[in-house]
Amino acid sequence: MQNKGLIKLFALLFGLVSVYQLSYTFITSKLEGDAETYAISQISEDEEGYVAKREALEASYLDSIGTNPILGFTSYDDAKKKELNKGLDLKGGINVTLQISVRDILQGLANNSKNPVFNKALDDADTASKNSPDTYLELFFDAFDAIKGDTKLASPDIFANKGLSDVVNFQMTDDQVKPIIRTKIDEAIVSAFEVLRERIDGFGVTQPNIQREGNSGRILVELPGARDIARAQELLSSTAQLEFWETYQQSNQSLGAFFVNANERLKEILEPVEEEEVEATPESEIDSLLSDVAQDSLDLTPQVNPLLGKLIPGNPGSHAIARALVSDTAEIGGYLRMREIRRLLPADVQFTKFLWERPAKDSEIAELYALKSNRDNVPRISGDVVSDAQDTFDQYNKPAVSMTMNTKGAKDWEKLTGDAYNNQTGIAIVLDGKVYTAPGVTNGPISGGRSEITGTFTVNETKDIANVLRAGKLPAQAEIIQSEVVGPSLGQEAIDSGFMSFLIAMAFVLLWMIFYYGKAGIFADIALILNIVLIFGVLTSLGAVLTLPGIAGIVLTIGMSVDANVLIFERIKEELARGKGKGQAVADGFSNALSSILDANITTGLTAIILFIFGSGPIKGFATTLLIGIVTSLFTAIFITRLMVDTYIAKKGRSLEFSTPMTKGLFTNMKINFLGKRKIAYIVSVILVGIGAFSLFTTGLQQGVDFVGGRSYQVRFEKAVNPSEIASELNDVFGSGTNVKTFGEANQIMITTPYKVDVEGIEVDNEIQDKLYTSLQKYLPDGTSYDEFTLSAASDQALGIVQSKKVGPTIADDIKNNAFLAIIGSLAVVFLYILLRFRKWQFSLGAVIAVFHDVMIVLGIFSLTGKIMPFNMEIDQAFIAAILTVIGYSLNDTVVVFDRIREIVNLKGWNNGQNINQALNSTLSRTLNTSLTTLIVLLAIFVFGGESLRGFMFAMIVGVLVGTYSSVFIATPIMFDALKKKIGSARE
Repeated sequence: MQNKGLIKLFALLFGLVSVYQLSYTFITSKLEGDAETYAISQISEDEEGYVAKREALEASYLDSIGTNPILGFTSYDDAKKKELNKGLDLKGGINVTLQISVRDILQGLANNSKNPVFNKALDDADTASKNSPDTYLELFFDAFDAIKGDTKLASPDIFANKGLSDVVNFQMTDDQVKPIIRTKIDEAIVSAFEVLRERIDGFGVTQPNIQREGNSGRILVELPGARDIARAQELLSSTAQLEFWETYQQSNQSLGAFFVNANERLKEILEPVEEEEVEATPESEIDSLLSDVAQDSLDLTPQVNPLLGKLIPGNPGSHAIARALVSDTAEIGGYLRMREIRRLLPADVQFTKFLWERPAKDSEIAELYALKSNRDNVPRISGDVVSDAQDTFDQYNKPAVSMTMNTKGAKDWEKLTGDAYNNQTGIAIVLDGKVYTAPGVTNGPISGGRSEITGTFTVNETKDIANVLRAGKLPAQAEIIQSEVVGPSLGQEAIDSGFMSFLIAMAFVLLWMIFYYGKAGIFADIALILNIVLIFGVLTSLGAVLTLPGIAGIVLTIGMSVDANVLIFERIKEELARGKGKGQAVADGFSNALSSILDANITTGLTAIILFIFGSGPIKGFATTLLIGIVTSLFTAIFITRLMVDTYIAKKGRSLEFSTPMTKGLFTNMKINFLGKRKIAYIVSVILVGIGAFSLFTTGLQQGVDFVGGRSYQVRFEKAVNPSEIASELNDVFGSGTNVKTFGEANQIMITTPYKVDVEGIEVDNEIQDKLYTSLQKYLPDGTSYDEFTLSAASDQALGIVQSKKVGPTIADDIKNNAFLAIIGSLAVVFLYILLRFRKWQFSLGAVIAVFHDVMIVLGIFSLTGKIMPFNMEIDQAFIAAILTVIGYSLNDTVVVFDRIREIVNLKGWNNGQNINQALNSTLSRTLNTSLTTLIVLLAIFVFGGESLRGFMFAMIVGVLVGTYSSVFIATPIMFDALKKKIGSARE
């Protein structure tokens, strides 16, 4: 081998750089371990709020040493930014996909147009988006074109308005307007992306990840380590729509009369049948009216008085017009939004806007405010005048938010506070449709543009409010259409199980190589260890995220990277058997194996690339580590192993055997007539594929929430529970379709429900968790609170919801489409690659049919055994990753066989298939060696890698077994049969 010095230099440099990159991870792990030890020594586990106190002590310890120099080149704060990124499933936290509402952006660009064609096109696009992979904007354009008639996009009441006058005029055609609107939509989404980035930067998690997903208006956000899940969700989905309104007084007579009349009208609407007449009170002021109601001076009950029976008078001194139970606010709000009820508003208050306060966390009462609005429903001051916002403390030392306004805002604020002072009213500060505070003005107009938001806040809440106000408002509503939440305890378990499977797989492979190849196996092991160091080093330097499937990808790389060394060693043994000297045999062995190694790794790499393109989240992590592993495996096997072998045999007197006494001569001189048994193989395969296909058409597959949408919750209990009993109870709560099954141990279940799958919003998530807590409370230890049951509490608790996932129906369809495209795409790419390499379409045909055969058998087994296996057999993104990896592995095996066939046939001719049999026999040792090591690695992950990976690994195990079989008994025979006419009649 030439340039040995350069190879040594590169290997040394790559190794040192990888160790250097990993050193940051070792440093942070050591210091965080010290912080945990310190915190545990300071408090007792019996103390109330132990976990929160412990975490506070850990944070305090790390803050105190954050800037201290370590080893002269870094500090904890610096190392934390450069450590290996751990994914959600290893660290806990939240992963969400946000959908920026393109409809909202279009309505904003059109100044909330009332044009019937425009609004009909929006409605049609809403409907079409549920079943189409196209972007919302293109669907809107298609819908508009279908119904527009003479209406143009450049109509004055659509896009040829004042706001777009610099780029759109009424003389433009639709084709001229469309690219302008596309640009404006893209700018709005970029703006939303930057707003979210600024919010996340202020949230306080390390190594957050935010990225756009193509042009769909979707933004992926990952917050590894985020503990307060509710806070994170609120931060991400809040539009930060800040508004300032003047309020009406409690004593407003017009509003008092309105509430009385509204109550009477509601009685007619809700109870049109005969009912006992109740005399209306003559009081005109609403506070007196509500006082009478509260004191039961009239028999006004909620049943008889649907509105007044639920309202309570406002607190004296408050600018709220009334109060109500939090549980009644939705119903009352619905009444006040009814058209028939709003028509009852007197002329002087006809544009009144009713909004509820943001109640304190544990409050049962919420205040109702009546805001002075106008025909256009535009606030006196909007949040875009706020130039800065800071979390602070008010005069009573309670958390608050201080705001500074720009010059225009300062003038408007002085005018608004002056009006409120003169009218003795309040100023409601509204954020995202909730009144946060509504102070009065007691000392005249306020100049300077400074204001303050006060209320019942925690320090974190004021930090978040200030954060979102500084970042600015989102240009449109951001809905969480997909989310995954992993508890910290589950993340640590994943690390432990992943590390265990890694060690076991590594140990087996290292020992097997020594057992089978002796000293040469030691060289392969050294190259393999360097390979692992390089993989982790590259992951760290690229800032890639290590996930649990990523660990599986690395462990699989360990098994598959052996393949290159096995191919090389087997070829060297063949050259030695021909009587060549050690040096020449080594050189020829490496040279002859190179073609097979490259072909095999390129085909696997192609499927990994497709997986990376079409996958998302953890699946990208799997593809990333697999791709990196392929490159590093090639480098270490081709160059490092060769370097060590050449160096060893260069010294005289040294003997290097590529076998041991137990394995010497194993699988040599094999003369199995594989082609002669192909008809039996065809019959067996047709039967297996047929049974699988029948099951697929009749029973089908258990599709996970990734493909059908819905929510799933992994819930852990102290003791074993009966899933059938829980399923029965939850079906009563959520309706039919809720599925409950044991997930791993008997004290752990997976709950999947389609309940309100079409409804977005944090409120629905909270509603479902509330119902789960209520339904499952009897199975939990006494005293388990709601916060302990859910993941909202910052704790390492191991009971309750340890993981949750939500997938909206739209994104589920996209995942399903991407999965289909990924499988079809991988088959097409591989067909073309093999055609290019082997120059005969028959080789491609054999490979693709073998892969199709493998995929059908794996799907059939999942269909047949899905309901009886003691682990999760749902079809999700991880399963698609497994299928694509099976495709890659099967092709890897097939290409190695094809490569040897081409080599032997080019030398000796077809010879009625005898030389094909010779090629198959000559690769048998490599095939069995690689399959065995890969299977043992997969079994290690299957047994020790955690419950969430078992279905994934089971698919891989079946795929490796079937792939090994098909490369010998399906791919090669089909290729041979397809070539019969060309090579002459073949006799068996």
